[in-house]
Parts: sequence; C-alpha cells; structure tokens
Amino acid sequence: MTSLEWSSTPVGIDANHWASRTGCRTVLVVAHSIASCQRLLDVIEYVESDPRVQLVFTVAPDVFNHQVKRLLDRLDALVLPWHQAIRERFDLGLAAAYGGLHQLHAPLLLMAHGAGRGKRVRPGPYGGPVLADPPVYGLDAQRLTHGGRVLPTALALSHEHELEVLRRQCPEAVEAAVVVGDPCADRLVASLPWRHDYRRSLGLGERQELVVVSSTWGRDGVFGRWPDLLPQLMTQLPPGRYRVAALLHPAVWDAHGHRQIRAWLRDCVDVGLLLPDPTEDWRSLVVAADHVIGDHGSVTAYAAAIGRPTLLLPELRSAPAPGTPQHLLAAGANSLDPRRPLPPQLSLAKGVDQQTVMAALTSRPGNARVLLRRTMYRLLQLTEPGRHRQTAPVPAPRTRRWGGPA
Repeated sequence: MTSLEWSSTPVGIDANHWASRTGCRTVLVVAHSIASCQRLLDVIEYVESDPRVQLVFTVAPDVFNHQVKRLLDRLDALVLPWHQAIRERFDLGLAAAYGGLHQLHAPLLLMAHGAGRGKRVRPGPYGGPVLADPPVYGLDAQRLTHGGRVLPTALALSHEHELEVLRRQCPEAVEAAVVVGDPCADRLVASLPWRHDYRRSLGLGERQELVVVSSTWGRDGVFGRWPDLLPQLMTQLPPGRYRVAALLHPAVWDAHGHRQIRAWLRDCVDVGLLLPDPTEDWRSLVVAADHVIGDHGSVTAYAAAIGRPTLLLPELRSAPAPGTPQHLLAAGANSLDPRRPLPPQLSLAKGVDQQTVMAALTSRPGNARVLLRRTMYRLLQLTEPGRHRQTAPVPAPRTRRWGGPA
C-alpha cells in the first residue's frame, strides 16, 4: 500500500460492504517505534482474540519509526496509513508514545513503553532553557495535553509514585490516571522458571556465564559513550567461560541504520558476540544473564528487578527522576571502569536489592494483565469475557537470526 492509498476495510463508510464480520468494536494500535510497539504487543493480546473486537494498526509520526512497518508486516498486522487513521473514528486507541496523538478520534489508553517514567525532559535539538529541576518525561503537560485538552482517556501508570508526580506536573490529567503496574515486569517474573531453557537455546554451557551489555539510545548510553566497550569485552573475556550479548535500544539501530550497526560490530560478531535484531524479544537474554552491564535505560532496571548483578555506566549528565528504579540503580549499583581490567569487575559486581528495585518499578506486581484488561474493556464499553489467562513467559531466543547479513 502506498502512502496515497486508502484501506476500504475493516473501517470506513463502505467497510460493511466488504467485511465478513461486522459490528465489531475497532481498536487502533498506534505504533510510534519498535520499542513502543513491543510494549503494545504485550497488551493487545488481552482483547485481540475477542470476536467482538477488530484490531488495526498504524505507524505514527516519530523520529524512530523507520522500521515499524517492516515489523508489523512480519507480524501479518493490518496496517492503516497514518493519513487515514487520523480521519476515522475508533472505539479505542492504544499508544505507548506521544507523537500525533492529538489528531486521533478515539478514547485513548496511553502507557509507558519502558520501565516506568524515570527520564527527565531533555532540551530540544535547538537548545532551550536548562531547568534546575526538569519535569519527568511522560507525566508533563507538554506530553499529556493539547490545546487545553487532556489527550488520554486513561493514563496507565506503573506505580503510585507516578501518580504523585502527575499531581504536581499535570493535575488536569489525574482524573484519567489508573495505576495498573508493569506488564513487562510481570512477564519477566513469569519467565524466571524458564531460565535454563533460554540458556540452552543460546547454546550456553553449564559453566559459561552470559554477560549482557544493554545500551539505551543517545550520547549517554553505553554504545554512545563507550564505543570500544564491546571490543574490549570480546578481547578480555575468555570465550570458554563467557558469552557476550549486546542489547542495543531500537532507536540506536534506527538512528544509524541496521546495516551500519552490523558493520560497526562485525568483528565482534565474528568472534562470538550475540547481536539480536531490535525486533526480537530481549527479555529471554536478561533472564538467562549472569551479569548485566548497562546505563539508565529500562533494560538495566528490569534486570536488577529480577536479581541480575549489574554494573553501570558512570557519570550520567542528567540524573534519573527520584524514587524510580533508575535512580536506585544510579545510587546503589557498582560502576564499571573500562580503563581497568574487566573480568575482575564482573566477578566483584553485586546486585542492588531486587525487591527494592521491583517495589519501585511496580506497585501492582503480578496484576498488570488483569488491571489493563479491565481498563480496556471499560473504554470499549464491553463486558469482560470470563476467560482469564495467566501471564505467559517470553519466547525462547531465536539465535539463528542474530548477527546475520544486513
């Protein structure tokens, strides 16, 4: 479908002429980036199998939306062009980012796509005033309102602490807020019993240790700050004892291009680096890991919350928001010094108390599925079906796809 084409089904004034099943509630899944799409894919299954519900997807405006259409096509999703999506009405919209939301015509359920809302608002690309206490990103009026109107009908929060921040930063949105917990954290916990299966899928020996290097996007991330870290690890860590995997934020891949990232890391991949495509589910590697080297990104917070020893990138230019898992890690985790030998630092690393991190991550542990599902059916104005499934473990890693040709 070209950007100028228009889908005749399953929405639109003539859709009933072509559709085999009519009268469904329509849900628009608003995918801004691979990272936000991955969060939405966890959540849509709560309603997707209901015969009263029809899901359609669209790719929303975002700096990092280059590969989203490719992912949705691979998932066999029905994708409406953005210019059509903003001219149709839907019974529910689902989003985990912010671009273009004011153009939609649907009751909107808005959620975070990472480990809570721990980042501060950054100055724009062309500068701007540097605030002594910048607002927390995603709980601020700039993101949540437009033209005096609160955008989300329901704003999903992972923690009561976020509700307190919201009251200070955007009190007009408090009425829309609902504390639901963190669906990603719940899936990680559900996946813990499968650790040995994940390790076997990765080809790890019984005595091998998996080192996962996680980098968020931007100049403060591991990949931006320490471009030589992965080559150093591949050189210094004995391959018989260690395997190394790199989890680069999807925005890193989008900002530089998939071919370029693979070219930069080709020598590392040739000597055994595991480099999952950003569309793959990263969580099995975190469950399988023995060590995690990371930064202020969400993956590091999730890893610490399930008890993985973590080493952090030191000296962030902007501190995470107080009370968040990222803030606890910045205060309590060991720092990695790339100028010193790396193996001794791995062996001495200790995990931050996982219960404390998990308690900062979600105030509704194990309940995100139930609470989000309830919220979605309330917005759809449908009764919930009686079927309640348990939170499923994440799929096993598919290593045959990693590190292949561009």
